[in-house]
Amino acid sequence: MTDAVSAGLAYDTGALVAAERDDRLTWALHHAALKRGIPPVVPAGVLAEGWRGGPQPKLSMFLRGCHVQELTQERARAVGALAAQARHNDIVDVSVVELAIRYRLAVLTSDPVHIKKIADAAAVSLTVQSV
Repeated sequence: MTDAVSAGLAYDTGALVAAERDDRLTWALHHAALKRGIPPVVPAGVLAEGWRGGPQPKLSMFLRGCHVQELTQERARAVGALAAQARHNDIVDVSVVELAIRYRLAVLTSDPVHIKKIADAAAVSLTVQSV
């Protein structure tokens, strides 16, 4: 748990879903990061994929402590290049890895296989925590 928090955290959609279902590990890592003054980062595409428009009170509370990273033209190009390099079509997953690489963040995910595949294609070792 400490390795993920000390590196800072990037959340994928699975982490947001876990927060909404009140997963203990997800909330513990989230609180530990906030306590250290390291706001977790959520790519905008992850938020779009995880938000369902209805009342999501736990997710709303969870997001208050996060920084939502916009998808600028520069980031979109970097994500597209990494998607091609990794031969991976899920742009949301690729955006999480691109963000984690750029800021040296650990990734909190429900799909560690995809995250590691993308990181391996970039020849980067990431700390990946499953939820």
